[in-house]
Amino acid sequence: MPVKNRFAELHDEITAWRRDLHEHPELLFDTHRTSALVAEKLEAFGCDEVVTGIGRTGVVGVIKGKTNRSGKVVGLRADMDALPIHEQTGVAYASKTPGAMHACGHDGHTAMLLGAAKYLAETRNFDGTAVVIFQPAEEGGGGGREMCNDGMMARFGIQEVYGMHNWPGHPMGSFAIRPGAFFAATDIFEIEVEGLGGHAAKPHETIDTTIVASHIVIAAQTIASRNADPVDQIVVSVTSFETSSKAFNVIPQRVLLKGTVRTMTTEMRDLAETRLKAVATGIAASFGAEARVDYTRNYPVMVNHDEQTEFAAKVAEKVAGACEEAPLVMGGEDFAFMLEERPGAYILVGNGPGAAVHHPEYNFNDEAIPAGCSWWAEIVEQRLPAAG
Repeated sequence: MPVKNRFAELHDEITAWRRDLHEHPELLFDTHRTSALVAEKLEAFGCDEVVTGIGRTGVVGVIKGKTNRSGKVVGLRADMDALPIHEQTGVAYASKTPGAMHACGHDGHTAMLLGAAKYLAETRNFDGTAVVIFQPAEEGGGGGREMCNDGMMARFGIQEVYGMHNWPGHPMGSFAIRPGAFFAATDIFEIEVEGLGGHAAKPHETIDTTIVASHIVIAAQTIASRNADPVDQIVVSVTSFETSSKAFNVIPQRVLLKGTVRTMTTEMRDLAETRLKAVATGIAASFGAEARVDYTRNYPVMVNHDEQTEFAAKVAEKVAGACEEAPLVMGGEDFAFMLEERPGAYILVGNGPGAAVHHPEYNFNDEAIPAGCSWWAEIVEQRLPAAG
């Protein structure tokens, strides 16, 4: 296939971009170097328009086909931000920024979409317009929401939008996708427990917040085991337990709990919020303490649209020979905000054996680049076929 041949030729160049991005990870919306590099390359490729500052530090490039009889516009999205993790890969191009690394492969996503943009700008063998979207702050900042709130879809006339993520542990360059709910809604919560601090030798004179909070942590798991229908998906995780005192001989006045709730339906999301608040405040009250629950609805369920999912799978089959049905993923993905505004689909590309994403030893496998770039390019050329 010509696309794959071209990306084989560009493989070393795209790999160099990816490793440069890997050396210079940036967090959330602070993707200033990355965004500038992306904009510079899009301009060098000859994109018809390059716009920065969308969703704070997002970048959008517009590539027009040889013709525009259809008037169709397809968006392709990659994320740019890294994670606050200290890298332990030992590679020569490891992060030069202490406490930050590309532990989720967004460096690979950005490089692959840049490679596809270069190819599309060179060939323009399609009828319509391709819009390449480089998004900051996927890792908890809601950069996709910010770009949508800036009016990106209407401004560039985007009618459909497609996204991709690497998937460690799956065969290199293979693809997997599913229609409907795919990635979970991810909500965050903080529970502040207020009791009565005192001396550890006189617990009877205190209201021990460590005991109260510990009961809340355990009881929160009954939301999944006793409140939710067993066939529904829900994960409640308390991930931080912080006392107001760090001394050996002090019972703390306050405890702060933090965590996440992951669900696949609006009904389960509502249930989780209601029950978590009831569990926390009820248990605290039974001990004579108080609990204040701050529950924030973060990323919604990411839902692939049926028609676009079927199309994306067929493109993957053309590139890789097959496309598997992906499992449900309880992780969050803020591409969900874009799929709420426009029909589209999100696909997984195999990254081969290696550490899982969000692990300090994770590293995007550059051998996946030709497959990923080819899928991006074929999405445009097949969805916007050249006019005869």
